[in-house]
Amino acid sequence: MKKEHDIIIYRTRNCIWCHKAAELFKQHNIKFKEIYVDKDYKAAQEMIKKSGQIGVPVIDINGKIIVGYDLEAFKKLLGI
Repeated sequence: MKKEHDIIIYRTRNCIWCHKAAELFKQHNIKFKEIYVDKDYKAAQEMIKKSGQIGVPVIDINGKIIVGYDLEAFKKLLGI
């Protein structure tokens, strides 16, 4: 049985790396929440507070913050 993860992708509509991260999670049937920070100022502030970054993607996996598309970190944290 697969472990459930608490995943949030802070992204923008035009970010290719955000899209790649979302597609990777979909390929592995991993549920996640997407928050579009270019549409939601409050969410953008939350992302900056969590990561110290204004660039996207910022991905929160079980409270561990990953900035950018880091395939090795995703594999390690998600067991894929």
